Amino acid sequence: MAGNHAADHGRRNFLQLAAWGVGVIALAAGAARARAQTTTASPLKIGMVGAGRMGGALGALFVKAGHPVMFSSRHPENLKGLATRLGPLAQAGTVEQAVAFGDVVAMVVPYAALEEIGKAQGRALATKVLVMDVCNPIARRDGDDLVKWVGEQGGAGLASAKLLPGARIVRAFNGISYRRVAEIAHRPGGPVGVPIAGDDPKAIALAEGLIRGIGFEPVLVGGLAMGNRWLRSTRRRKFDRSPAACAESRRGLSQNRSSSRLGDRLSGGGETRGRTHWRRAPQLSAV
Repeated sequence: MAGNHAADHGRRNFLQLAAWGVGVIALAAGAARARAQTTTASPLKIGMVGAGRMGGALGALFVKAGHPVMFSSRHPENLKGLATRLGPLAQAGTVEQAVAFGDVVAMVVPYAALEEIGKAQGRALATKVLVMDVCNPIARRDGDDLVKWVGEQGGAGLASAKLLPGARIVRAFNGISYRRVAEIAHRPGGPVGVPIAGDDPKAIALAEGLIRGIGFEPVLVGGLAMGNRWLRSTRRRKFDRSPAACAESRRGLSQNRSSSRLGDRLSGGGETRGRTHWRRAPQLSAV
């Protein structure tokens, strides 16, 4: 009986792994087809919802890549200095103006703000070809109740999809500190890998082009159900963040989905310059 139980468990694990792998392959194939039809060679207007440290840093990279960017916050008058420093491609406005302005919208706000933004701007966001979600739920800032709710939805990726219904969401840059994002863009010797997660192939393809354009290499880890896996840690643990290491980590996640030590598998050999601090969110697991 014990042998039969072990065999059944092994078959279940194999089927789960196979299903996950098929899903990632299908997403990647869809993104490849969409990539052939989509180009970011022409500048895209980008609305930055949130212009704090991370929003300002990412928006500045988009401006340097030649994209017109509108930075927004509840107090757009405070953003005029940022826009002036970045030159004629940058401007400041309200959240509503930034959403209307952008072909693409990047959400870079405290996670607790997503619900209100979704209610006010949900219809407009649902018309965008891409909503890049750079928001992370953090208990000390957003509250324990919200973090618990996010976990109950299956993780940050699926929670964001509920808060922004209909939006073509791709989660990205959820594990890189604002302190380093400008420093490690266009890294000599090879780009830094940025794990991304999404369900819409066209949005994924567009996100990949934008991310490459600002000096990183996107690494698709799966659908939004996997979008909670790459959260920046406050612990001083360093891991390789090269594209090869990110891809290896993705394979490790599929093989060890029930392990509480998944974060340890993110350290690998190879290039270690431009490393960051990663963790697997203990309460936000999608599985």
